Amino acid sequence: MKDLVRMRTSLSQEVAQALNAQIALEASSSAKYLAMASWCGEHGYDNCEAFFMEQSNEERNHMLKIFGYLSQQGAKAYSPEVTGIGHDFNTLREVFEIALEQEIAVTQSIHSIMDICRKTKDYTTELFLHWFIKEQMEEEFIARKILDLYDLIGEGEQSLYVFDKHVRKVKFEGNGE
Repeated sequence: MKDLVRMRTSLSQEVAQALNAQIALEASSSAKYLAMASWCGEHGYDNCEAFFMEQSNEERNHMLKIFGYLSQQGAKAYSPEVTGIGHDFNTLREVFEIALEQEIAVTQSIHSIMDICRKTKDYTTELFLHWFIKEQMEEEFIARKILDLYDLIGEGEQSLYVFDKHVRKVKFEGNGE
């Protein structure tokens, strides 16, 4: 009987499935950012490479945070398989545009999980997701600011050198810190 009680969870199957899908999305994001880092390093954009390495680590940490939450709630967390990651890009701007698109997709996914939580009255998971919502606000803001910087500096060889020197200095200014 004791083991039966330990196996039970207050998470609905729908919420657990959505969180496992989010784990896979975060893992995919991490792998995409690694591919972007590799491309940037190959093309001599050392600071952009470091930026995407940091982004990859953040996404992996997001994945692990959700994985741990599922486990702590008594639900089964699945280790995702990551496939289909592109490694070729045409321009540095394209890399950052894809990064913004990826962040928007992650935000939309988090919002969808939040909708499920509200529908199923899962206030615990809703509270857990608040951190991710704030994080996604920051991630999208940074991606947009970097694209603004890219547009401001331009695309000439010297411009891309200057852009690479400044990309990691972009900070989230709207977080009150």
